[in-house]
Order: sequence, then structure tokens, then C-alpha cells
Amino acid sequence: MINSFFIKQTDTIKEALKKLDITAEKVLFVVDEQSKFIGTISDGDIRRYILNVGQLELNKTIEKIYNNDSIFIFKDEFELELAKKLLFEHKIEAITVIERNGIITDLITWSQAFSENMEKNRKKIDIPVVIMAGGKGTRLEPFTKIFPKALIPVGEKPILQIIIEKFYASGIKEFLVSLNYKGDMIESYFNGIDKNYSVEGVWEKEFLGTAGSLSLIDKKKLKEDFILTNCDIIVNADYSEVLDFHREHNASLTILSAVKHYRIPYGVINFKEKGKVIKISEKPEFTFTINAGVYILNKETLDYIPKDKRLDMNQLIDKLIANKKIIQTYPVNENDYIDIGDWTEFKRSKSKLEILKGY
Repeated sequence: MINSFFIKQTDTIKEALKKLDITAEKVLFVVDEQSKFIGTISDGDIRRYILNVGQLELNKTIEKIYNNDSIFIFKDEFELELAKKLLFEHKIEAITVIERNGIITDLITWSQAFSENMEKNRKKIDIPVVIMAGGKGTRLEPFTKIFPKALIPVGEKPILQIIIEKFYASGIKEFLVSLNYKGDMIESYFNGIDKNYSVEGVWEKEFLGTAGSLSLIDKKKLKEDFILTNCDIIVNADYSEVLDFHREHNASLTILSAVKHYRIPYGVINFKEKGKVIKISEKPEFTFTINAGVYILNKETLDYIPKDKRLDMNQLIDKLIANKKIIQTYPVNENDYIDIGDWTEFKRSKSKLEILKGY
């Protein structure tokens, strides 16, 4: 239903984020009380707002955030080639088709217009990806008693192959995978499949945490910037945009983050001394920006990682902040973040993966 893409300027940022997750597209269309088109709001508009204010003020309306100078096509002038031209030239996710009186009759998304060529039209990047796949995956036992977490199948492919192929679609062909627990199975799997990219194992002698195995990588194999990701995470983002953002801010490290909504399934009691109740909030909802487990790092960060010693990413980030290095975050929507790190999230992952182009 086209109405699912509509939002009013009096609606809140939180409501806009939820609608973006439901529609699985990157843009909503702002309409007035008569359902006439007055503008657009994209996930990028909300991202810029969050980054500018520096906090999650999600109960404010979208009135000052949405774009009221948006591109559209009149219905009596519509041609698919014109829609493609405008989408490509203006780098927008969707375009509205409206009557002369402003009523929206249709919308053409980037994925509809370009279909299988969608990924081909994205700007390509050529930097290595380092994937942390050495952990035991204890939250996914008993499966991980037999297989490494990286080879857990989601549909017809293991999660690690899905992660690699998503990056490959962005132009990336070099993958370094840290190995430890049942790493020989991971190595054997990728040696036995046809592929157009390289996968090289980096072996840990001990479990070195989520950052420690970076000390084992030959710096010559890394370019000035590289991507680091866990082996149980997919973040559906335009990595050329993320890389541009990282470089524009001269960041040493950029953390991809996800805006997550949590609803407490109980009435929450607020009370003062001696048990005096002042308020009950029935099933309140909270919104947080969480670490998505994918990063872009400048090669200089390797200087802060001790050789062959356990180090987790939060510790590395603390070190970089203490040394006054620039750390940035790039937020994405909740549905653009897929985590199969435990059984609850794994069960949800199949429906989320259908949203990703190509799967």
C-alpha cells in the first residue's frame, strides 16, 4: 500500500524510523492533512539530524528535518526512463508520481527502477575487509559444539559467505579472516567453493578478543583504511558513503551503529522513599544507539594494538579516545542491522535477510 510510505510533518522522528523499518525502503513521503505531497524524509536526513544534535531526541517532530524541496514527476509526464534519470542524477532512493493537484498516485523506488542493476550503480570501493571469526560462539551452542559460528547456514549459505558476498557487491575483493576455534573447517569451506574474491586466514594461537588479532596482520596487506566486522553481523549500508563519511571527518575509527527500539513488556513503577508510587509507565519503549559490530579503521590504529595480547574493540576505542584520536559513528536503521549472535536473533534473521538486495 502506497499509504504506508506516507507521514505527516507533525509525526515524530521515532515514528519515522519505525515506518522506514516497516517499509524496508530508505525514504518516506511527507503529506498534509489532505494527503497532498509536501516533501520527503530519508534515513540520511534522520542520520544527519542525530549526528548534528549529538543525542537521540526522537520525540521531536520531523517538521524541521524533512526536505520540502523534493524531486517529483507529474503523472501526465511520467516515463520510466525519466524516473531512472532523476533517481540517478539526484542520488535519491525514490521519486513520487503526483497529480497536478498534489495527490500522490505512485512512487518509484531505486530498487524498482534498476532491479538487478541496483548494486552495479553504486559507487565501488576497494579496501580490504577483516572478519573476526575465531570465537567459540557459546551463545549458539549446541550448534557451535560441532560447527564454527561463521558456518551457521542462513538459508542456503553460511553467514560468513553472505557477509563476504555483500561486501563483494560493493567492489571489495580482499578478505582477511581471523581463525582459531574450528578454523580449519572455515578454511576448508572457502578453499572448496568457486569465488571471485580472495579469502586469507590469519591464525591466532590464543583467543585474542575482538581486536587483538589485528596485531597479526601484515600492514602491507592493508590500505590506509580498512573494514573490520564480526562474523555474525550484517549491516546493510552503502559502504562507499560510510567510507566518504569516515574520511571527511579525518576519523581514526568509525563505528557503524544501529538505532534500536526496546519495549519493556511490563508496567514500570517509579516510586520515591518509603515505597510511595508516583507513576506507572505501561510497557514503556526506549530507544538506544548500539554498536553494530562493523567498523572502518585507519591503519594508524594498529599502532595501539599490542602483539599477541587479548584486546577487545571497546578497549581499543578507549585507547584511541585517550590519545585524542577522532572516533565517529555512522547510524543505520534497525532493519539494516542483522545479528545472528544468539538463537533469538538467529530466528529473526531469515525474514530480515529477505530485505537485503540479492538474498
